[in-house]
Amino acid sequence: MYAIVRAGGRQEKVSVGDLVTLDRVPAEAGSTIELPAVMLVDGDKVTTAADDLAKVTVTAEVLENVRGKKVVIHKFKNKTGYHKRQGHRSELTRVKVTSIA
Repeated sequence: MYAIVRAGGRQEKVSVGDLVTLDRVPAEAGSTIELPAVMLVDGDKVTTAADDLAKVTVTAEVLENVRGKKVVIHKFKNKTGYHKRQGHRSELTRVKVTSIA
């Protein structure tokens, strides 16, 4: 059994026991969160109807809040002396899926 959940502007395929890294969720380490299901697959049975998915709850335990790998952006234009350097690190949350019901 697995579910497709919406988390942080993306969709993730999760099953019970999976460790998933999401965009930052406003929750402390050790707390539980609920993720909205978009699709549920249980063997051959596929559930996509909104009424049925409203009854489905996917719960996950927040393990830690981390920062992603640094991305370096460097813009350069030849022969003009223009260059611009910029960096970025994503704020992430690592969760463990505890149940799909």
